[in-house]
Amino acid sequence: MWEYLNQEQYDYQRPERGEIRQGVVIRKDSNEIILDVGVKLDAVITSADLEKLDPDELANIAVGDEIPVYILNPEDVDGRIHASISMAKSQEDWDEALRLMETGDIFESPVTGHNKGGLIVPFGRLRGFVPASQVMGLVQRTDSGSRVERLEQMMERKLKLKVIEVNQKRRRLILSERAAMKEWRAENKSRLLDELQPGDVRKGVVTNLMNFGAFVDLGGADGLVHVSEMAWHRVKHPKDVIEVGQEVDVYVLSIDRDEERIALSMKRLQSDPWTQASSKYNVGDVVEGEVTNLTDFGAFARIEAGIEGLIHISELSEDKVEHPREVVHRGQRMTLRIISIDSERQRIGLSLKRAPQPLPEEGDGMESDEEVGESDDSPMAFEETLPADDAAFEETLPEEPAFYSDEESTEETSVDAV
Repeated sequence: MWEYLNQEQYDYQRPERGEIRQGVVIRKDSNEIILDVGVKLDAVITSADLEKLDPDELANIAVGDEIPVYILNPEDVDGRIHASISMAKSQEDWDEALRLMETGDIFESPVTGHNKGGLIVPFGRLRGFVPASQVMGLVQRTDSGSRVERLEQMMERKLKLKVIEVNQKRRRLILSERAAMKEWRAENKSRLLDELQPGDVRKGVVTNLMNFGAFVDLGGADGLVHVSEMAWHRVKHPKDVIEVGQEVDVYVLSIDRDEERIALSMKRLQSDPWTQASSKYNVGDVVEGEVTNLTDFGAFARIEAGIEGLIHISELSEDKVEHPREVVHRGQRMTLRIISIDSERQRIGLSLKRAPQPLPEEGDGMESDEEVGESDDSPMAFEETLPADDAAFEETLPEEPAFYSDEESTEETSVDAV
């Protein structure tokens, strides 16, 4: 038939498989749609293809509408052209993906699935893949179990993305959040640094955890929450308090616009337990404490969240002690007596040897209290100055919050391709 139609007196061009043509709907039935695609043969859309369309989308197609179709078979045994509406729409998506890759434009899409290698996001009728190496906040050192758990937490989250690879033959559409965020952050960083002021309270997302603190994305630039600014109590590692991807409220401590560094705090948005310490505790009070740290000069004990005191080595025992480990250990809970308070400087002196200790079990051979004498429990007995000077406290205090730049954060989180 095509040999006849292609004769010189006919100006028809045979459609080719894979070609996108515009077709006018000339008949619509429940199981097929017939279109005029500009040649002598009509094109048919079968029920199998119609089932792939959204019900509302299918209902809106009417006789006389002009719609794009993908040529599947230029001519079957019955002399009809087989075409597809769904594949035509998919082709439009492939074309759009190529355009986005060429222009470098950023778009947004929600996460709808994941596997151990990365995230799956919709792109029109296509599915795009974001490799784990292109996901912000995932580091190479993360073990496979933690990585899958982290990817699962990102379900339904909307990501900023860039197209980095399009291969229609292999049906590969590769996207990158890392590339998109790098460009987006560069555009927004200058604006954010101009806007921020010390004392501002902002929402941010934790992007990376280091031994010294956590980096938080404020929407264009990363700020550092030093480990000493995470909570009023002692924090050994940021992972004990927060996790990557968590949204947090932060207080802006300071901004170095020349170096583009931002210092943040989480604990400044929490009530300071030391503000109530002077009214809550008195010299001579007996309290329960847990040993949190040992040093050559004594042991630190937490008496409540955010308040730790020093048990100087001379206050551990009546006997001579070479090192606190001879008497106490980390995690040990004990009864202590407060022997000094300086709320302004956040100092509390504690004593183990002056605190009442549990009575020994009957028959253990120990002498009674009357035989060994009573101690002076009056408050004046504890007003004396601790043998340790202030340096004993200062040695264990965390360093002041440092500034860290976006570049330092990015360098720590960069990973090789998966």
